[in-house]
Amino acid sequence: MSDSSTAVASQVAEIAAETAVPGTSAPTRSLRWLRKNPTLILGALLLVAMAIISLAAPLIASQDPQAIDPIARLQSASAEHLFGTDALGRDVFSRTIWGGRVSLLVALSVAAAATAIGVILGLLAGFVRSVDAVIMRIMDGLMAIPDILLAIALMAVTKAGLGTIIVAITIPQVPRVVRLVRSLSLILREQLFVEAAHAIGTRLPVILWRHILPNILAPLIVQATFIAASAVLVEAVLSFLGVGVSPEIPSWGNMMAEGRNFIAVAFHIILYPGIFLAVTVLAINLMGDGLRDALDPRLARQL
Repeated sequence: MSDSSTAVASQVAEIAAETAVPGTSAPTRSLRWLRKNPTLILGALLLVAMAIISLAAPLIASQDPQAIDPIARLQSASAEHLFGTDALGRDVFSRTIWGGRVSLLVALSVAAAATAIGVILGLLAGFVRSVDAVIMRIMDGLMAIPDILLAIALMAVTKAGLGTIIVAITIPQVPRVVRLVRSLSLILREQLFVEAAHAIGTRLPVILWRHILPNILAPLIVQATFIAASAVLVEAVLSFLGVGVSPEIPSWGNMMAEGRNFIAVAFHIILYPGIFLAVTVLAINLMGDGLRDALDPRLARQL
C-alpha cells in the first residue's frame, strides 16, 4: 500500500473512532438519529398524514365533491358540511380532501421527472465537454424566464390537462437539477477514484453509474423535495389563474379561485384549501431541510 493510501486509511479510521459509540445497538443508534433530526421527522409525519388523508378521500369525504346543491350554497360549517359549502352548494370538506390528490400527484411526478431528466443532462454536461456548452446555454435560457410565466406560456399553446400541467411545471425545474449535477460532476471527475477507474479502462457509463451517481444522490434527494414543494405551489397558482386543471376537478387552486369572489360572505371557501396547501408545502420544505442536515456529513458530525 502506498503512503497516500495509508494516510487516507488512517484518516478514515480516526473519523470512525471519533463518531463511533461503543456498546450501542442499531435501535439505539436509530433513536439517537431520530432525536437529532426533529425537523425531518416533523415534515415526514405531516406529509404522510396529508398523503393518507388524500388517498383515503373516498372513505373520509362525506359528500360527492362534484355534487351541486343550489339550496345549500354558501353555507357555513355544519354537521352535514364540516367545512361549509361553496357558491354551487358543493361540500368544501370533500373537495378539499380530494384536491390533495391532484397536488400530491403533481408534486411527485414533477420531482421524479425533473430529477431524472436533470441527472441525465447534468452528467452529460459534466463529462462530455462537446455538449457541455450547448446544454448549459439552453438551461440558462430556460432559467431566464420566470417559472410561472413559462408554465403559463406552455399551457397556452397546448391542450389543458393534468399531464400538460406536469410537463409545464417540470420544464422550468430541470435547469436547477442540471446545474447541480453538473457542478458536482465537475468536482467528482477530478477525484482519484474516478481517475483510477479511467486508468483501468472502465467505460464511462459504468463510471457514472457506480462512482458518480451514488456520490450525488444525497443533494439530489434534497433538491427533489424543494422541487416538489415548488410544484405544489405552481399548480395551485396555475389553477387559480384559470390555466390549470378543469374547473370541475377538485384542486386547491381551483377552490381558491372560485372562492375569491365570495371572500366577504364565505371566507371558508378559501380558508380550508389554503390551510391544506400551506401545510403540504411546509411539510415538504421541512423534509428538505431535515434531509439536508441529516445527509450532510459535516453537520452530522456536529450533532
